[in-house]
Amino acid sequence: MKKELAHFKIDKAYGGSQAWFRDPIMKIGGCAAASACDLCIDLALHHDIEQVYPFDRHHLTKENYIQFSAIMKSFLHPRIGGITKLELFVKGFEKYLMTIGQKNIRVSVLKAGKNIREAETVILDQIDRGIPIPFLLLRHKNINFRYHTWHWFLITGYEKFEDEMYVKTATYGNYHWFSLKELMDSGYRQKGGGIILTLP
Repeated sequence: MKKELAHFKIDKAYGGSQAWFRDPIMKIGGCAAASACDLCIDLALHHDIEQVYPFDRHHLTKENYIQFSAIMKSFLHPRIGGITKLELFVKGFEKYLMTIGQKNIRVSVLKAGKNIREAETVILDQIDRGIPIPFLLLRHKNINFRYHTWHWFLITGYEKFEDEMYVKTATYGNYHWFSLKELMDSGYRQKGGGIILTLP
C-alpha cells in the first residue's frame, strides 16, 4: 500500500527550499517556517483553503516563496537552539492562523517515541486525508539521518509493507524515504514528532 501526496513544485524543486532564503538567520534556522510555508501552500492548492497562502496559488514562484517565508518568520522565528518543541510550532502556527482569520483548523501533536502502531495509524490517516505532516527530528544515532537532524521537514507520503512502513520526507527541495520505526526511535531520550491538522 503506497500513497504520495501531490506536493507542489517550484521550478524543479520538490516543495520550497530554506536554501533560497536571503535572510542569513532564516537560511540557517528557518526550517520550521519553511515547513509551515510548504504546508500552507499544499492546503491552498489541494484543499482550497486559499487564505493560508497570500500569493497566487496557481502561479508559484521562488520570489513569492521567499516573501512568504518573511511573513512566517514573525510566527515561527529562529531562536537560540531552534524550535525544538512541538508545542512551540503549534503556538506559532496557531497564531498565524488566527492572524489571517482562519479559526477552523485544529492543530495537535504526534510525539515521537510513542507506540509505533499508533503512530502509523495517525500518519496513514493524515496522508490519506491529503494533509502533509510537519515533522521535527532532533538528534539521531543513525548516520543516514544526518541531514535531517535538528531540523523540521514535511512527511508527504508513505509505503506500507506487511511489517514495516516507510515515509516520504520533503526538505530543501528534495525528497527522501525513511523507515518510520527508525525515524520515530532516534536512540536518544529527547525526541521530536509531528504536527497533525484537523481541517474544517
